[in-house]
Amino acid sequence: MNKLTDWKNRLKKGHMLSVIVVLFAIVIALGVWIYKKQVDYRQASENQYNMAFFELVDYVQNVETYLAKSLISSTAEHGAETLTNVWREANLAQVYLSRLPIESKELEKTEKFLNQVSDYSYALSRKNIYKEELTKEDLDNLEQLHDYSIELENTLNQLSADMNEGRISWDELTKKGKIAFAQEVSNISKDSFTNLEENFHEYSGLIYDGAFSEHMTSSTKKGLTGENIDEEKAKQIAKQFIGEDKVQEIFLSSKSENTDMVTYDFNAKINGEKEANLVISISEKGGHVVFMNYNRNIEAESVSQKRADEIGKEFLENHGFPNMKETYYLKQEGIVTINYAYEQDGIVIYSDLVKLKIALDNGEVMGIETTGYLNSHEKRNIDEVTISKEKAKSSLNPKLKIVSENLAIIPTQWKTEVLCWEFKGKVDETDFLVYINAKTGKEEDILVIVNTPNGTLTH
Repeated sequence: MNKLTDWKNRLKKGHMLSVIVVLFAIVIALGVWIYKKQVDYRQASENQYNMAFFELVDYVQNVETYLAKSLISSTAEHGAETLTNVWREANLAQVYLSRLPIESKELEKTEKFLNQVSDYSYALSRKNIYKEELTKEDLDNLEQLHDYSIELENTLNQLSADMNEGRISWDELTKKGKIAFAQEVSNISKDSFTNLEENFHEYSGLIYDGAFSEHMTSSTKKGLTGENIDEEKAKQIAKQFIGEDKVQEIFLSSKSENTDMVTYDFNAKINGEKEANLVISISEKGGHVVFMNYNRNIEAESVSQKRADEIGKEFLENHGFPNMKETYYLKQEGIVTINYAYEQDGIVIYSDLVKLKIALDNGEVMGIETTGYLNSHEKRNIDEVTISKEKAKSSLNPKLKIVSENLAIIPTQWKTEVLCWEFKGKVDETDFLVYINAKTGKEEDILVIVNTPNGTLTH
């Protein structure tokens, strides 16, 4: 009997131990789950803050670019458009500034500056719309605002570099926001500004992909010539373009049909590579190469920018793209991406764009994109020039020191093209391209040239 009682007691103790073990396991699992949720929440917050911050940086850069353009615009119409863009970009910058995890008092000067830029540019754009001339005081104020916008842009760029390199985190920013953001931004007298209570609407900003790239779409696909081809023919074109001696294996990955340019999309393995790492797309209509790209390790750079330009032009000439002229470029990690535009009778046609990706260790062409060219290319009937170069030049802002002048055809936002005098010049330390319509004398566009150690871009 005692043995039975003792056995029951041991069983109860074992049962309790099991219960304790189970409860302990549940507590640990719950703790791990809560910790994981906290980590996920912190990561989500970090992602939101990062998104807001980088949107802020983009909009502040756009504010600086449009302010620079407003300083040399010589027509009320173009000035109104440019200043309206400043107003919108500054408003959107304020929106994303407000989403950062830093108390508003620490951002007061930056917020106030963006608000003043927005209000003042809107007020001046109304003057332009009603054909009122901007006064010297207006232009001086815009120049001062531009100087301040450069200071703010530099501050944000430095902060962005610190974040990317792990020198500062959002936790630290929350505590040290005053140090990181409260750069002294002088303010123009409040009397110079009109307090406006206007709503603003979000719109799509510019995305750089070469000059005028945002206008380079067309439903007619003028350069997409020829009869439809089948998959096998497309594969042969792809192999020949890559170089049959280079291709170890090539196979169809998909056929892109729900687009305005149907393509056969192939993956290829290059000799010496362990896996298929080259992609190439061939148009069903005409068998044109639309896109190609592959990556590999780049050794020490030995090809100059000038030589890369020449290699690109030779490559394009040999692959059915004659008379191409290099325009803008960007270098990254041993690779240069060069934009080439078609040239007809000495006139650069920016609509017909081809981009090449060239390795700077051996000059190998590693990528191509021909969408702009296939959208627009045809032989143009070029309009007669009715506005002389000298007359066009006389309409420019007198501050612009001209360094080159040529004829060019540029696309417009209405999917048309205009023949222009292209004047490249400098105001202070900023380079510009100004386009004057060669038939009407109208100021069609202004681009800011951004020269960096890694390339020449436009905004």
